[in-house]
Amino acid sequence: MAKISYYTEEGLNKLRNELNDMKTKGRTEIAKQIAEARDKGDLSENAEYDAAKDAQGMHEMKIAKLEEIMSNARVIDESSIDTSQVAVLSKVKIKNRKNGMEVTYTLVSEEEADLKTGKISVGSPIGKGLLGKKVGDTTEIKVPAGLMEFEVLDISRFSE
Repeated sequence: MAKISYYTEEGLNKLRNELNDMKTKGRTEIAKQIAEARDKGDLSENAEYDAAKDAQGMHEMKIAKLEEIMSNARVIDESSIDTSQVAVLSKVKIKNRKNGMEVTYTLVSEEEADLKTGKISVGSPIGKGLLGKKVGDTTEIKVPAGLMEFEVLDISRFSE
């Protein structure tokens, strides 16, 4: 069964543009590489030609994967997000109970995750540990550095 992924409108448009670039510019560039390698003579001993054909296969595989992701992608209506508990596209302010540090994360799909902008994947250890929690809840989450305890301070919509 295909995995449904939820995106912001911006995230889905980014995927759509990436797929379009791969289908147009990417395919054109690889076709050019194959033609240049073919012009260099005997194909049976032409490593450049083999490498270009391999690159073409990998590129087509990436396109197929992206098309599959797009076919199972859904845009979340942000106005319908329930802010009483943590869900996909929730903006969550949490406090590390050990050192008192507060951080705010937005839970997004794996493809949209970008820690620099405060977007973490719902599939990450922290994302999984926060799903379903309410303001005031504390949760212990196993992360690579060990066990951490967080308190949920605030939940809001992605765009707030």
